[in-house]
Amino acid sequence: MNFMMWRLRLGVLAIALRSVRHHFLSSAITVLSVALASGLVMAVFAINTQTYNAFTGGPIGFDAVVGARGSQLQLVLNTVFHLETSPGNIPWDLYSGLESNPAVELAIPYAVGDNYEGFRIVGTTEEMFTRFEYQEGRRFQPQSGGRIFDSTQREAVIGSFVSERTGLVAGSQFTPYHGLIYDRQQQHDEEYTVTGVLEPTNSPSDRVVWIPIDGVFRMPGHVLRGAGGVYRAEEGIEIPDEYKEVSAVMLKLRSPQAGFMLDQAINRQGQAATLAWPIAHVMAELFEKIGWVVRILELVAYLVVAVAACSILASIYNTINERRREFAILRSLGARKSTVFSAIVLEASTIAALGVVWGYAIYGAILYGASIVVRAQTGVVLDIFRWDPILLVAPAAIVALGALAGIVPAFKAYSTDVATNLSPTT
Repeated sequence: MNFMMWRLRLGVLAIALRSVRHHFLSSAITVLSVALASGLVMAVFAINTQTYNAFTGGPIGFDAVVGARGSQLQLVLNTVFHLETSPGNIPWDLYSGLESNPAVELAIPYAVGDNYEGFRIVGTTEEMFTRFEYQEGRRFQPQSGGRIFDSTQREAVIGSFVSERTGLVAGSQFTPYHGLIYDRQQQHDEEYTVTGVLEPTNSPSDRVVWIPIDGVFRMPGHVLRGAGGVYRAEEGIEIPDEYKEVSAVMLKLRSPQAGFMLDQAINRQGQAATLAWPIAHVMAELFEKIGWVVRILELVAYLVVAVAACSILASIYNTINERRREFAILRSLGARKSTVFSAIVLEASTIAALGVVWGYAIYGAILYGASIVVRAQTGVVLDIFRWDPILLVAPAAIVALGALAGIVPAFKAYSTDVATNLSPTT
């Protein structure tokens, strides 16, 4: 009995595979539509998950950002992800106060306002490389043969992506451009020497040119208004602290309670600055605001899947009439109606299964293309090989949907009249 059952199942499988092979062109087109649907669904969900995790919990290293009064989101995008314009400056004494605050473990000033071929130039202190950890136990490290800049010289340390795109290496010289948007007409006269290229961090920091903060203060065309008036730095003369100002202060806090204390003092009681804390929460709010975009993409993906399921149904249904004689012969040889029904459903499932296998290639291609764009624009790196439950759930659901799509043509084959279709044709 078991032998007969296995023989029957193998017969059903053979019928399904023979039909797929016999109608190769229509089957191939249907497999392609399923592959596109499967790859698109997996890519949409995987990219959304990875970008959300990267922007809300990636290798940031800082707990909070203090900047000019305004939007917390703009402040975070400007300082952490180097995407937005600066909301303004804050006086140096605010940075000094935060640096000496017992609740603050580390305070690092940022000064922005220039670029090199579109890559953000950020003025900062040596502590960015000697004390800051972008991940626990991991600091910015120059690649072999490089070193950290000297804060008294016109020197720079660049991210790995900057080096990759511009060709700058340790020992290269470059001239900054004024403003955050690359404009050849805004070139400065000063030349900076690259002292090192940082090891890749797979974070937005890979897209940054780091220079001593004093270099930003002294850049021609820059003025300091920390004391209320206009101050222009002069060569060889030390800049008094009261004139200095910074774009933001990056903070590493000693405890979560410190964040609540600073939030109360700066955001709720103060009027001079804004504290963005916690950074992950600020970015999560951004994803909530643009969540409708993701939902539209998901809806499009679902519609593509529905179209693919309909193509399976249409592809098989259109072959039923020419196969009625085949079904009648099978029935006359002892095959049950359920056998014919199963053969059609299995054929639909086989087409769907072949589609989802090729769907992984489509998924890889989409994710690879997206990773290039996302890295170029934000510095965030998407991992093509990262496991996501959608890589199992989506293919399984699409195969099941393919089997359901095969039920309609299966009923048509099921109802084939043996006597009528065995009659000689003239």
